[in-house]
Amino acid sequence: MSRMRRSPNSLVFICFTIFSHALVARADNPLAPALYVFGDSLLDSGNNNFLPTIAKANYLPYGVDFAGGVTGRFTNGKTVADYIAEQLGLPYAPPSMSLLKSGTITGRNYASGSCGILPLTGSEFGKCLNLDDQINLFQKTIEMELQPHLGSSKDLSDYLSNSIFVINIGNNDYGGYLVSYVSKTNLMYTPQAFAQLLKDGLSQRLETLYKLGARKFLVFEIAPIGCMPIFTRIVPHEGPCVEELNQVVSVFNDGLPAMLKQLTTSLQGSTFAVGYGSKLGHDMITNPSKYGLGDTTDPCCIAANNGAWTCIPGFVSCSDSGKHAFWDGMHLTEAIYSTTGTRCFNDSSVCSPTIQQLVQV
Repeated sequence: MSRMRRSPNSLVFICFTIFSHALVARADNPLAPALYVFGDSLLDSGNNNFLPTIAKANYLPYGVDFAGGVTGRFTNGKTVADYIAEQLGLPYAPPSMSLLKSGTITGRNYASGSCGILPLTGSEFGKCLNLDDQINLFQKTIEMELQPHLGSSKDLSDYLSNSIFVINIGNNDYGGYLVSYVSKTNLMYTPQAFAQLLKDGLSQRLETLYKLGARKFLVFEIAPIGCMPIFTRIVPHEGPCVEELNQVVSVFNDGLPAMLKQLTTSLQGSTFAVGYGSKLGHDMITNPSKYGLGDTTDPCCIAANNGAWTCIPGFVSCSDSGKHAFWDGMHLTEAIYSTTGTRCFNDSSVCSPTIQQLVQV
């Protein structure tokens, strides 16, 4: 176990690079030229490995079921973004922090564990890339790589307008808010005011991406945080979830479709799809037999703080991860991501418009 802690990050990413190029299924004619990913640890594919933060997943048992092994993904296997890439016929979007003028034009992943929409979210764990940081990195990608590679402004505009932009962020903003909500301390906003704060902040940043050339967006709801072990292990409740906390988060989720519809109306040529990840995730957790799941309350790995935190390095995880909803105290298993990512392609109850419709716009 001690040897695993001393393993250098460079070895992790040598393996990542090899497998991201050699093992990812790619189509001869992808449905979109590129996939760009923004978010938090639900989508992070390794950016935090390059940052001075304790929020890392660059050790086993993370990645135990991933073809490339340990990469920094906060799960046992693939994320929703990976499944979306497969549906599009694209390689998995590599972590931006691992690339230095690589010439990669099929997409990037800018997501960063522990960060959020609000600039200070996650700062207690060290450095992470908040949404502003991620957008700034994307702008540098455009200026330093895409413009020189694509040449004309028309080719760049066509490329960006046909690429898919996936955003899943706000979970950590709500995580911090709910800690205060449960403890009744330092609660600066009502649930309604906090939801509006995040929606306003997200809307402004989506407009910035639009100004940079993005046109096709898929924005996911906040996850069903009240079902996560980090809260179910400490807050008294009945049933599999702390529904009071899910109700707090629902104020944001219920307002997300209208916000995105307004952006689609006001930003010419744009399409904003909603990813109903919370609704699907909640149904999978509360009705597991419908989805072939078994344990939807306990983490699959041996997690710190009585199962409420991240996986303890080196310990063996459960043998039936495909039956579990949670990998650790805060993150989901590949089984959940697989259902979400694949159904998002052509099931309008999961993503609306669907990814299939989004690429045809």
